[in-house]
Amino acid sequence: MATTEITITAQRRALGFINAVRIQESFTASVERRILRWLAERMPAGINSDHLTALGFAAQLGAGAAFALARWNRFALLLAIVCIALNWFGDSLDGTLARLRNQQRPRYGFYVDHMVDSFGALAIVLGLAVSPYIDWRVALAILIAFLMVSIEAYLATYTLGSFRLSYGRFGPTEIRLLLIAGCTRLMINPNVHLVGHTYQLFDIGGVIATAGMLVMCVVSAAIHTRALYKQEAAR
Repeated sequence: MATTEITITAQRRALGFINAVRIQESFTASVERRILRWLAERMPAGINSDHLTALGFAAQLGAGAAFALARWNRFALLLAIVCIALNWFGDSLDGTLARLRNQQRPRYGFYVDHMVDSFGALAIVLGLAVSPYIDWRVALAILIAFLMVSIEAYLATYTLGSFRLSYGRFGPTEIRLLLIAGCTRLMINPNVHLVGHTYQLFDIGGVIATAGMLVMCVVSAAIHTRALYKQEAAR
């Protein structure tokens, strides 16, 4: 570790680390919390949160590979669905397990989880771009919008002390469910018909998702900028 990083780490330890408030208000949040706690209570002692994080990351890489393989065999989408489900299991359960066992490492967990999410999102989008089901430019737009939302959320976490896991009533679990539904529909028919034209389902979905994420990013940035201005102007 560089000297500067050692100094900063020492200063933060002296001040005390305050964990950010997690905001989760999605459709499935209350049910999901109960399911995750039930699973965590029955998790074997030899399995810890790092194992679950690694499983979630491997599942994201697997989903990306499955989308790419779907270029040659559409039934690879079944593998993508399995990987998305495994990603939910690992990515959602790791924090619950750590909290239940009182083994929380908030800084390490936050950093690792979200770096893993970023690389995992890249893998999935690259896989989709290779597949025949989405235009690569739409896939790139999705990735850019996702990273913009992520940047805004991380900056808000640092400056305001709150980490938003959902926007409106949509969070990561809802996105996974939509992706699973989309994969199922792709195996039946990858196209949709709108106003007399035929489009690829994931192209339409990708454009909508990109627009939605960019709107959320702009709105959140405006709200958080106003909040920070008012807080610091009052000093």
